[in-house]
Amino acid sequence: MPVHTSVSTRSTRGKGVGLGLALLSAVAFGGSGVAAKPLIEAGLDPLHVVWLRVTGAALVMLPLAVRHRGLLRRRPGLLAGFGLFAVAGVQACYFAALSRIPVGVALLVEYLAPALVLGWVRFVQRRPVTRAAAIGVVLAVGGLACVVEVWSGLGFDALGLLFALGAACCQVGYFVLSDQGSDAGDEAPDPLGVIAYGLLVGAAVLTVVARPWSMDWSVLAGSAEMDGTPVAAFVLLAWIVLVATVVAYVTGVLSVRRLSPQVAGVVACLEAVIATVLAWVLLGEHLSAPQIAGGAVVLLGAFIAQSSAPAKGSDRPVAGSGPERELSLPETTA
Repeated sequence: MPVHTSVSTRSTRGKGVGLGLALLSAVAFGGSGVAAKPLIEAGLDPLHVVWLRVTGAALVMLPLAVRHRGLLRRRPGLLAGFGLFAVAGVQACYFAALSRIPVGVALLVEYLAPALVLGWVRFVQRRPVTRAAAIGVVLAVGGLACVVEVWSGLGFDALGLLFALGAACCQVGYFVLSDQGSDAGDEAPDPLGVIAYGLLVGAAVLTVVARPWSMDWSVLAGSAEMDGTPVAAFVLLAWIVLVATVVAYVTGVLSVRRLSPQVAGVVACLEAVIATVLAWVLLGEHLSAPQIAGGAVVLLGAFIAQSSAPAKGSDRPVAGSGPERELSLPETTA
């Protein structure tokens, strides 16, 4: 009896730690937009902010890349896909979006990714999806209609919304890529190694696209305003690199190792809530009651679409796919 009690206690403690790590990851990811937007408004191009974020995080994670250098030979396609889509694509589109629309709205649009994945599975791969997953898609799309206020002819900048949708599509691109060969039976790559190399690939791509040598570096020596309050620009940058990227990714991976991907994904949905609340408090970006209600529906739809996936290898209809099927990575990478 004492042995069983000890095992149960360790299991409960492990789940508690996992939930804490998942919550920390959601808070860290959710704070990226709030810290980045003042830098963009202070004069930095969104692409330059993304480059600083990804390159800084890549340097911090470089020791992990060296440790897992075997991934370059075993999974080059996966590393390239993660770098191009989940790192460079998602973050560039997300930061471009929040430079034109509220942080919370940009992130909620990105949460269409699970619904878009199901669309790919159903209409491109022509595989069946569960009824619950279809309901999740309908809820997510309907909630998004409330978030963007379609009844007023889109209350937000159309280009900003397109950028946010681009972030969601980049998430789908990585989800689909990581799903290829997931049943091949080869050894699953270490997610921390994939993140490290993804950041390196993303930094290389963004260096070509963003051309950081043309950046106004003097902005980083000054201050940026958060709803009228000046904050040192380098402090915001340090938060984006160390907390909103390195800590967010690492704690997200560690949480999934202690929890199921579905449970970690549910906690990850708090990212949008946290980002919206932080933007409301720190940036003064208020959302209307219909938008808040719509955001809740979007998250509910995303949760249903993610959590209704059958076990790997099951003959049941496909409900969704994501990086957790192979890598157990966090649900979002904004």
